[in-house]
Amino acid sequence: MTQAHFVPLEFVEYPAEEMARRAAEFCSEMQRRRSVRHFSDRPVPRAIIEDCLRVAHSAPSGANKQPWHFVVVGDPETKRRIRAAAEAEERAFYEHRAPQAWLDDLAPLGTGPDKPFLETAPYLIAIFAQRYGLRPDGGREQHYYVQESVGIATGMLIAALHHAGLATLTHTPSPMNFLSEILGRPPHERPYLLLITGYPAPDATVPALSKKPLEEVVTFI
Repeated sequence: MTQAHFVPLEFVEYPAEEMARRAAEFCSEMQRRRSVRHFSDRPVPRAIIEDCLRVAHSAPSGANKQPWHFVVVGDPETKRRIRAAAEAEERAFYEHRAPQAWLDDLAPLGTGPDKPFLETAPYLIAIFAQRYGLRPDGGREQHYYVQESVGIATGMLIAALHHAGLATLTHTPSPMNFLSEILGRPPHERPYLLLITGYPAPDATVPALSKKPLEEVVTFI
């Protein structure tokens, strides 16, 4: 096994006061982030999406295997096909797959099987998790902590898009096998999540939700 090449760490240390200011500002910015279901069709420069994906691609991963693939969909016909397939799964979910308790929990949010945002938003980002990698000779390369690694990359992507000034929505119709077929992805990749992004519609609204207090979800020892 080839030894990794090590380089000096590019680390910027800030005074404690500056650290506190940066942490507070980022906290305030991220607390404004909300999942949006009403999108504008305003175009978004591709370069912005690319830079946000570079952030996601910089995420840590098990043994640095980077077990993810992002498919950015802006083509209207492909978005139409994704919407049709997703709504078919959503109708099955709402009509007979979901237990009543789940439907009761969703009711206050006003969600349903119709997903017009899948066509309205300028970009859909389909995120795939690679169960294993493929070597140049066609052999398999083991991946580690795939779900955890892809989850971290997805979170960083959401944060990057929000920081850039875009709205997002995580969409997970179940099952999502149709994404592999429509987008032509190989068998070793599984759909992980569909991330919708763009500008919110001018009249977009979101549910008035609250988060648990910090002391309920954090323990310092």
